[in-house]
Amino acid sequence: MTADGRTQRCGVIAIVGKPNVGKSTLLNALVGQKISITSRKAQTTRHRITGIRTQEATQFIFVDTPGFQTRHNTALNKSLNKTVLGAVGDVDLVLFVVEAGSFTLADAKVLSLLKPGVPCLLIANKLDNVHRRAEIAPWLKTMQERHPFTEFVPMSAKNAGDIQRLFGICEKYLPEQAWWYGEDELTDRSEKFLASETVREKLFRFTGDELPYTSTVIIDKFEEEASKTHKRMVRIAATIVVERDSHKAMVIGDKGERMKRIGTEARQELEKAFDAKVFLELWVKVRSGWADDEARVRSFGYE
Repeated sequence: MTADGRTQRCGVIAIVGKPNVGKSTLLNALVGQKISITSRKAQTTRHRITGIRTQEATQFIFVDTPGFQTRHNTALNKSLNKTVLGAVGDVDLVLFVVEAGSFTLADAKVLSLLKPGVPCLLIANKLDNVHRRAEIAPWLKTMQERHPFTEFVPMSAKNAGDIQRLFGICEKYLPEQAWWYGEDELTDRSEKFLASETVREKLFRFTGDELPYTSTVIIDKFEEEASKTHKRMVRIAATIVVERDSHKAMVIGDKGERMKRIGTEARQELEKAFDAKVFLELWVKVRSGWADDEARVRSFGYE
């Protein structure tokens, strides 16, 4: 029960869809804070990230899944695909995110993973990109023939009103039970994990499409120190792992400029997120073939 006597609801909602369809942007909007990295590069989300949002009597627990990978058959991708299947199997509700008016082979592959029996909402995202709304009706009809969606939700993840409406729709699918987390918790991920994700996002943002998505970030040191001038001080050392010397040069940039920008932007964002003074040291190392090596994939924190 809540303080005003209402029955608590709490449940797990998986957000699924092909890479680059707007899942992370949607998760961040639902949680109300940035916890999943967003970038134009496909395949930036690699972990099952849980975002938590408590509104009135209901606690929504969101699971972000990596976009299901079909192209490359590496150890990294096998681990990612296992994560997707794990996330989809054990939830109260699935949000299947697709670009409004579009349906590709990649969308179909993700849709084929959904288990019958779990309610699934069709989230027609990026509705703001569709110029003629009349074109949506026949598309919706074909989508309903592909899967027994319980509801259609045309929306834009960038529209606050749409996000609020989505909460109202999701709420009725969640079971009546006590909340799993505190009212103000936003994620079950550690600060160390958020630090590696933030550096990785800046890495992709500043290298654009030049850098293969197999690059990753490992946190070597994450220590809190006493400080007379700041209420919190965190010292972080991180290594950017790339596959080739040419990638290393790309990350460092001319006279180290790009590396400096990645470090500065990541540090500023982490200072806001942690409400602390952050010192961030970055290194780049070449480890060729790591994405194909299962033991190494696990040692870098992928399941």
